[in-house]
Amino acid sequence: MEEEELEFVEELEAVLQLTPEVQLAIEQVFPSQDPLDRADFNAVEYINTLFPTEQSLANIDEVVNKIRLKIRRLDDNIRTVVRGQTNVGQDGRQALEEAQKAIQQLFGKIKDIKDKAEKSEQMVKEITRDIKQLDHAKRHLTTSITTLNHLHMLAGGVDSLEAMTRRRQYGEVANLLQGVMNVLEHFHKYMGIPQIRQLSERVKAAQTELGQQILADFEEAFPSQGTKRPGGPSNVLRDACLVANILDPRIKQEIIKKFIKQHLSEYLVLFQENQDVAWLDKIDRRYAWVKRQLVDYEEKYGRMFPREWYMTERIAVEFCHVTRGELAKIMRARAKEIEVKLLLFAIQRTTNFEGFLAKRFSGCTLTDGTLKKLESPPPSTNPFLEDEPTPEMEELAMEKGELDQPKKPKAPDNPFHGIVSKCFEPHLYVYIESQDKNLGELIDRFVADFKAQGPPKPNMDEGGAVLPSCADLFVYYKKCMVQCSQLSTGEPMIALTTIFQKYLREYAWKILSGNLPKTTTSSGGLTISSLLKEKEGSEVAKFTLEELCLICSILSTAEYCLATTQQLEEKLKEKVDVSLTERINLMVEMDTFSTGLIPTSACYLSRSKACSCPLFQMQWQNVEHVGDQSPYVTSVILHIKQNVPIIRDNLASTRKYFTQFCIKFANSFIPKFITHLFKCKPISMVGAEQLLLDTHSLKMVLLDLPSIGSQVVRKAPASYTKIVVKGMTRAEMILKVVMAPHEPLVVFVDNYIKLLTDCNTETFQKILDMKGLKRSEQSSMLELLRQRLPTPPSGAEGSSSLSLMTPTPEQESSRIRKLEKLIKKRL
Repeated sequence: MEEEELEFVEELEAVLQLTPEVQLAIEQVFPSQDPLDRADFNAVEYINTLFPTEQSLANIDEVVNKIRLKIRRLDDNIRTVVRGQTNVGQDGRQALEEAQKAIQQLFGKIKDIKDKAEKSEQMVKEITRDIKQLDHAKRHLTTSITTLNHLHMLAGGVDSLEAMTRRRQYGEVANLLQGVMNVLEHFHKYMGIPQIRQLSERVKAAQTELGQQILADFEEAFPSQGTKRPGGPSNVLRDACLVANILDPRIKQEIIKKFIKQHLSEYLVLFQENQDVAWLDKIDRRYAWVKRQLVDYEEKYGRMFPREWYMTERIAVEFCHVTRGELAKIMRARAKEIEVKLLLFAIQRTTNFEGFLAKRFSGCTLTDGTLKKLESPPPSTNPFLEDEPTPEMEELAMEKGELDQPKKPKAPDNPFHGIVSKCFEPHLYVYIESQDKNLGELIDRFVADFKAQGPPKPNMDEGGAVLPSCADLFVYYKKCMVQCSQLSTGEPMIALTTIFQKYLREYAWKILSGNLPKTTTSSGGLTISSLLKEKEGSEVAKFTLEELCLICSILSTAEYCLATTQQLEEKLKEKVDVSLTERINLMVEMDTFSTGLIPTSACYLSRSKACSCPLFQMQWQNVEHVGDQSPYVTSVILHIKQNVPIIRDNLASTRKYFTQFCIKFANSFIPKFITHLFKCKPISMVGAEQLLLDTHSLKMVLLDLPSIGSQVVRKAPASYTKIVVKGMTRAEMILKVVMAPHEPLVVFVDNYIKLLTDCNTETFQKILDMKGLKRSEQSSMLELLRQRLPTPPSGAEGSSSLSLMTPTPEQESSRIRKLEKLIKKRL
């Protein structure tokens, strides 16, 4: 029995095992918190929940009764539900039968409605059939009447057209012909009908006859040979022009061509190549003649031709084309007689005439392929576009340094620009050669003026004025550029740019570099090598106050030339044709100022008497007490206070170059000072203390160098301060090592390694010489130093790095020669 019960329970559990989807649906429809309703119900856990302790078993009878009561209620509910479902099937079948009957009734009603709709549609078709036929008949009848009316008009118009053509009634023909052509357009789809095709051919024949007849009338009125008819223009020709507007455009072009040719025939005779008035010096007469002809045309023929033909402008344009060809031919034949003034005179008169045409006409007839009707230019992103200024405005902008200010976009150019003056472009080499000569004379005058007037006087208020010749040169450049751009924007501008480059280099060499003051050590002046070489016993450059001001002025001028040359390059690229902008390059000339003159002038300033250090002239082993700063320190400070304020004030407009001067001065002074320290041997303890005091005094003066003698105290640049602190601290550390006792040896060597980060045996030996130690004592100390120094990565690399720290004189000389050759080449 127990086994059967177990099997029944297992079968029941298998039957009651529901899928997760079904279980989820049941929980959503019948939510319940009863543990008995959960899918993962566990009887043991449920019993443990009811009886958590042994004491709770005392209520077991009450719990069992509650569960039995719940079971009975569930049985009653199940029984009620099962009994209620017995009649559901029968009720469902009855409801289905009723629904089927209702569908059949609905389908019958829909069919009846459809039949009635078809009958109604058929009835409407029968009613409207006659109406549609009447509509088609009306449409066809209207089209037929219209076509017959057009045909009548066409036939009558063709007859009238032929009759009026024979009687030369061009006024009536102009109105009739346009109407006939408009009517004929309606018969394009009927051209297969012989009668229609015949009428079309008659219209074409009438047009051809009209064209030939009008051309013959104009030939008779304005013959190619001889003079114009005394009677002047007639109303017949005026009406004929209206007819020509309707005919083939070639008729109109032929009339215009013949009339203009006949109108300009006198011009070709008067200004033949062999006539005196044909040469450039009488070019005004050409333009005066055409102006008279235009006035004469307006008075006599202004009403004969339609306004939309623009006959006045066409005459002027054709005159320009003829004049350009004639001038080009005569200039080729007499090229040797062309002078600059004559050429500029002719160009000026021609450009004035082109400006006159631009004011009078719109340029809408310029359709010969070389010149087009002017269109609005696309917006440009160039910030330097400006209205074309006058030469006076250009000079003022150049002097004020306003070339780099953003300007307004340019106005549209003259549509007639170059229509005649283009013929002068092949001969602009005369103008270029003249400017080459003028610029050469200008440079020579600058040199002569500089020699005659001498260097500029010191002026603390202006802050290092630029040489006046520099502004004069760039003002002249500006004039030439504007003038040449008005003549041509093609190859002549490239040739002028080459001339500019040539004389920029000459100005840099003859005016700036050539006038740098000469030193007392060499009659040839300072060179780059003399500025860079640091030979022992070399004499220091001694510059007067005027010479220092001259060097500052040259430095300011070189900086001004650098900035203005860059602006000049940008302006040249604006003036020249877009296809030629890549050929405008003044980088070599800018390098001449930026990497040649400016560094050279800065080196001149740094090579001053303040760099001299007469330390070795004193007997430092005999110094008995430490006092104030030594006389040589006072001398150096005095020299700095005398010269540095002058240099600073004269470089006020180029502050960055004063900073460079300070850095160069420190880089030159500090190594010399340390070199002279090593020459102070032997030196006593008191002497070393005095030198340490002097070193500190010089260090403070150097830190205050940028603002020394100035009422406005400014903080020195960080780069300069770093150089001074690093260099003078090294000098102080050297003196501290000298002051330290050399025994015990290990402590002395370790102290040297600790104080001097760039320690090496050469510096150590110089310090030992300053202490006055003998060679025998030095050898043991040097050997100990080699043992205590950190081992380099490799012996070869270590030794090479030590040797590279102090280049040999041969290496230094070779480097200087290469640098000097490079700068000379650029200059």
